Amino acid sequence: MAENDISIIHPRPSSIVAALYTLRDLNVDVAILHGPPGCSFKHARLLEEDGIHVVTTALDENGFIFGGREELSTMLVKVNEMFNPKLIGVVGTCVSMIIGEELSEPVKDANLDVPVIGVEVHAGFPNNTKGVLIALESACEAGVITDEELERQKVLLTEATNVEKRHGAASKEYLVPSRGDLKYKVAEKVINYLKEGKKCLTIMNAKKETGYMFADITVAINEVAAQLGVADNVINMANVDDTLGLPRVRQHATYIMNDFREKGIVIHEIIGGMDEYPIAGELVSKLIAEKYSDFDFAVITGVPHAIPMDNLQNMDVISVTNGPRQVFPLKDMGHSNVIVEIDLHPKTLGVNNIVESEFGATIREVVKDMQNAEEA
Repeated sequence: MAENDISIIHPRPSSIVAALYTLRDLNVDVAILHGPPGCSFKHARLLEEDGIHVVTTALDENGFIFGGREELSTMLVKVNEMFNPKLIGVVGTCVSMIIGEELSEPVKDANLDVPVIGVEVHAGFPNNTKGVLIALESACEAGVITDEELERQKVLLTEATNVEKRHGAASKEYLVPSRGDLKYKVAEKVINYLKEGKKCLTIMNAKKETGYMFADITVAINEVAAQLGVADNVINMANVDDTLGLPRVRQHATYIMNDFREKGIVIHEIIGGMDEYPIAGELVSKLIAEKYSDFDFAVITGVPHAIPMDNLQNMDVISVTNGPRQVFPLKDMGHSNVIVEIDLHPKTLGVNNIVESEFGATIREVVKDMQNAEEA
């Protein structure tokens, strides 16, 4: 292979894992991985924290060659008896797909009265969104989602891939991981801006369940602004439309909005559903141009690289991501500070309320320290 032909040299998200998360968003009760016992182990464990049972047919060396039709059929019967599910998913792996296993055959052998979504996917696709697409197409064939929702999701998946290629994890051949800027330094900056009476935009453009933690940063900034008597200087945008998306995705938006209301946080602009992070940037840009062009700084959380910089040029842009490889692309876009919330994903699975973030906690502590120092 010629050097110029190499486009990916660090590991990328897996299509198999993407398919598993999509089945979760469809409210599948049990997902069966048809392959070796260690395939996608870490994510399988994480998803069990989110209320979905993930099991494996545990193919061995014999299965690698001769297939596992009987193992999968037997597993389908077993999980049906064990969990009494309303919806089952079966996900292929590199092993079962490369030998040409047809998932429909063991499903037919099992003869269950429960709908089964078969996802014939492997990890060899360059974009993990391929796993989402195959899962959704299979769900549509099984009658679990409509043709209209499938077409909507295809648009979102295409743009999600484009966002990653423009400014995300697929934008360069190699991206150095980084922890970003020091949180307490950036917290001081945000607080001082508020004390100076500068106007702030918080823009939460979060991907599904990650919103439980990114929402805390919106809450923390509003809490501090209220303490300083400048609450009216903060305008909040968030992609929390609970009428859009797959069942689990709509539920996340409902829970987060309920928490915002309980904490007295007003979301002035709803910029889309929690699966619309790839396309929300267009609306954000339009809103800024029409209503908020005189604001001084913006704090963007979730997927900041999906927000165009066109109408943010006159603001100081601070962003919070959960991807260490996203730090340098965001700096290249012109963000003055980039913060990484490490281990965000494990902390936001299986929760129904906003989770405290490191940056939110830092803002709360720094403002206390500053007030104590002023009073001393």
